[in-house]
Amino acid sequence: MAALVVIPARYASTRYPGKPLVGLRGAGGEARSLIRRTWDAAMQVGGDTRVVVATDDERIRKEAEGFGAEVVMTSSTCRNGTERCAEAHAALGGGHEIIVNLQGDAALTPPWFVEDLVRALASHPTAKVATPVLRTEGAALARLVNDRREGRIGGTTTVFDRNAIALYFSKEVVPHTSNAYPDAAETPVFHHVGVYAYRAGALADYSRWPMGPLERAEGLEQLRFLEQGVPVLCVEVDAKGREFWELNNPEDVAVIEAMLARMGIA
Repeated sequence: MAALVVIPARYASTRYPGKPLVGLRGAGGEARSLIRRTWDAAMQVGGDTRVVVATDDERIRKEAEGFGAEVVMTSSTCRNGTERCAEAHAALGGGHEIIVNLQGDAALTPPWFVEDLVRALASHPTAKVATPVLRTEGAALARLVNDRREGRIGGTTTVFDRNAIALYFSKEVVPHTSNAYPDAAETPVFHHVGVYAYRAGALADYSRWPMGPLERAEGLEQLRFLEQGVPVLCVEVDAKGREFWELNNPEDVAVIEAMLARMGIA
C-alpha cells in the first residue's frame, strides 16, 4: 500500500533548540545532521512510499533541500509533529490513505519498523492509528531509569492490553519494576518508538481536537487520540540486533554516535 512518510522538524525545540541541524558522526567519522540521518533512514523504507520533510524553518528547509529532500513548508502554529503531518498532507493535496510520521529525532529507526507498522495498519481495517513498540533489554531500561533519576526527559514507554491497544504512554518508566536486569535480558518495559501511521481521516480529525490534560501534562501528542477515545494499535517490532535510541537531550549525541560506530553506520 502506498504511504506518505512525513518527517516533521522544527528548530525551536524547548529542550534542545536547533536539534534537527545537530551533527552526528558515524562510523567513518563524517558528521551528518540529524535531519539528514533521519531522511537517510526514511529512504531505506521499502514499498511505494513518498518521503517529505515538513518544517516551518528556513534553516531546516535549506539543509534538507541541500541533500535532495522534498520539503513542505508548514505554519509555525503546529503544536506537535502530528499536526505538522496533517498540515503537510493537506498542502500536498491529500490522497494518501496512510500517512507515516517519522519524527525528526528518530534517525536510528530501522526501515522494517516503518514497513511493519504500515503493514499492520493496512491489515487492521478498523484501526485508525498505529505505533511501534520495542521490548527493552536491561541496558536500555537502565538508560531510561537513569534519565529520569537525573531529571532528564528521555524516551517514552507504554503499556497496552492483550489486544495490543495502548492503555497509556508516559515519559515516566511504566510499568514500574524494581528489578535489576542484565544488559541483554528482556524486561517488562516497552520503549515507544517515535513513529506513527495514521489513516487520513484520523489525521485530519486530530488537528480539530483540543489538547487534553494528559497530553498537556506529559507533552505526548499521541495521548490526544486516547483522550478522544480513539484506540492506538501498538505494533511490537524486532530490533534484529540493531540498537535504538532517540535524540531528546544534548547528552544523547554521544550515545547515538557510539551506537552508529558500533553498528558500522557511516
